[in-house]
Amino acid sequence: MDQHIEIEFKNLLDKREFVQLIDHFKIDASGFTSQLNHYFDTSGFELKTRSSALRIRAKNERFELTLKQPASEGLLETNQAITDEEATAFLKHGTFPKGVILRLLTEEGFDTDAFTCFGTLETNRFEFSYKEGLLVLDHSSYLDQEDYELEYEVTDAKAGKNIFLSLLESLHIPERKTENKVKRFYRAKFKD
Repeated sequence: MDQHIEIEFKNLLDKREFVQLIDHFKIDASGFTSQLNHYFDTSGFELKTRSSALRIRAKNERFELTLKQPASEGLLETNQAITDEEATAFLKHGTFPKGVILRLLTEEGFDTDAFTCFGTLETNRFEFSYKEGLLVLDHSSYLDQEDYELEYEVTDAKAGKNIFLSLLESLHIPERKTENKVKRFYRAKFKD
């Protein structure tokens, strides 16, 4: 199990800005990796109501179950490696993988048998160290649409925000209010 506070800054990009960043950092397109994010919730969207999210990420033939919950700063992210068989059983049959995330959700009163996959988002990602954090370029596809995004993951929110905003300013990319991927997915799926 890996549990940490996730502090990240996000900015949606248009395709031209995305290409501009690839050129600026001299990124080789072959360095992008593909990942699938399968999102889960109850039929009443109890996690969404609590500003939380649950996903299985499939990347490089590995699977990770992740629970994100609000924290005083950023999000509390709990990650648990699961097997291909556990991922398939959860996706196809609703069999919640045993482990710390099952225990956390049970302790919070969730009926873990009620979780179902409500959609999948595919992301092509490139990530690298930048100053005091991790810079991430994402091209995501979901529900017949796509978007481009820049993320900056840090441990120090104040310093990270300054670095992120300075990068955007230096490349003449406007700062845009940007929801996280699961919220954008919800909005597209349910038109809310």
